[in-house]
Amino acid sequence: MTARDLESAMLARCSAVATGLAPSAQDQREANVFRLAAMVLRSRFPGESVSLMQASERYFALHPDQKLDPADVVRNGWVFSMPRFRDMLSHSLGGK
Repeated sequence: MTARDLESAMLARCSAVATGLAPSAQDQREANVFRLAAMVLRSRFPGESVSLMQASERYFALHPDQKLDPADVVRNGWVFSMPRFRDMLSHSLGGK
């Protein structure tokens, strides 16, 4: 998978969780990205932000040692650019 493919897949997962189509994170990467997405969407999409944070929290309840600082999520390459990630996710959720 290319970096763009991975980004696209993660955006699709975030959108699914944000809109209630998927209930939880499947792994550490998703849980940390969902948590970060919840933080950046909080002001524009409060309901979707809550869904993402809850999915993240369910995962971390079982794996508390896997929660990372948001900067580490970017350093790990799980999110390549915060502004791009926020804009693309906002667009996929119906924002402009």
